[in-house]
Amino acid sequence: MDDIRVVQTEDRVILNTEPGAWAFDEHARRLSSALRIPVSPTPAKFNYVMAWEEGLPLPRGRSFIPFEGMRLASDKRLLAECFLKRGVPTPQTYLVEERSEVWSLVEQERSVEWCLKWPISCGGSGHRLIITAESVPEDWPRPYVVQEFIRLEVPAVFRTYAAGGEIFGWNVRKFPAGVLTSEWVAHARGARYVVLDRGPEEAIAAARRALEASVLIDSFGCVDLIQRVTGEWVVLEVGTDGIYNHVDREIGNEAFERELDERVAGAFWKWVSTSPF
Repeated sequence: MDDIRVVQTEDRVILNTEPGAWAFDEHARRLSSALRIPVSPTPAKFNYVMAWEEGLPLPRGRSFIPFEGMRLASDKRLLAECFLKRGVPTPQTYLVEERSEVWSLVEQERSVEWCLKWPISCGGSGHRLIITAESVPEDWPRPYVVQEFIRLEVPAVFRTYAAGGEIFGWNVRKFPAGVLTSEWVAHARGARYVVLDRGPEEAIAAARRALEASVLIDSFGCVDLIQRVTGEWVVLEVGTDGIYNHVDREIGNEAFERELDERVAGAFWKWVSTSPF
């Protein structure tokens, strides 16, 4: 993609502004090549937002990925509430204000394994299984995100994507043979992607509901899902680009990585051409 000519235009930019620009530099350059538009610290009419001051509205122009979608994807407390309201199938999840109430819930539901999720983490960072009352710290962001931990014989998380209203791609993230496994099946913990054929219809339907609920379906987002031993598909979370994080593009499959970039670029340019402003 490095040899693709970038269109020098002032009204379409990859917006990457200090002080957080350093965290997105590499990804912003990738997007610049894929979308053929420049990286800029200054907002334009049409923006693919990377770094921008949280909560500060754009002085002019708009964001391809809605700020609300970025915010929901970045905070598991907000996402859990959103999914509950919109009927997205997920593991059992509770938002609990008091530490004592967390342990009471665990004791009442001994047939279920429970975990405590760090609300603004990615890659499973900070998550922990709730084994004893001491597993629940007092100094934890409120409300606590208490979620059913679905233990699988072979830990695996499946992912699908959406760009411009179309769902595409299906891969599984799992640990290769010989790699130390973890309860949290994350790329940063040694898990690797394997690109598969299109996912089961039930999984795709659940993913669409999650993307619609998080207002990411028409721009760009991804959904992580797992399958219970009973066969039911449930959504763990959604991800997107901008301000807080960006979707992992290191899939280990050049053809799919190229398709991912092309679909995001196509969705962006469709948004530009049909936008009312």
